[in-house]
Amino acid sequence: VQLQASGGGSVQAGGSLRLSCAASGRTFSNYAVGWLRQAPGKEREFVAGISWSGGSTYADSVKGRFTISRDNAKNTVYLQMNSLKPEDTAVYYCAADRSAGRDPSTVLLKYGYWGQGTQVTVSS
Repeated sequence: VQLQASGGGSVQAGGSLRLSCAASGRTFSNYAVGWLRQAPGKEREFVAGISWSGGSTYADSVKGRFTISRDNAKNTVYLQMNSLKPEDTAVYYCAADRSAGRDPSTVLLKYGYWGQGTQVTVSS
């Protein structure tokens, strides 16, 4: 699976962005996909994940503000980010699970296919 993330940018606090993750290669619809982020000087962390069937899970820090969705016909996963905060500033990565058919994991090691990152900057 090859992944391409896009949609990052610079916004003021309270603003919104929508990230996209376009996939090619294997049968993308069979894999859970996650969004993960890495802020300067911090470890990469799980943000949100969606299963092959559409079930989703979120980090506590983004619950109620971020929504993950997927369009398997377009081989694309989205991350709608609302009410952005300066602490959301990071490079955001999309990644697909190593194995098909699993629920999305908060464990980064379970993601075997990574896209390049897209920068999100939120100013106060």
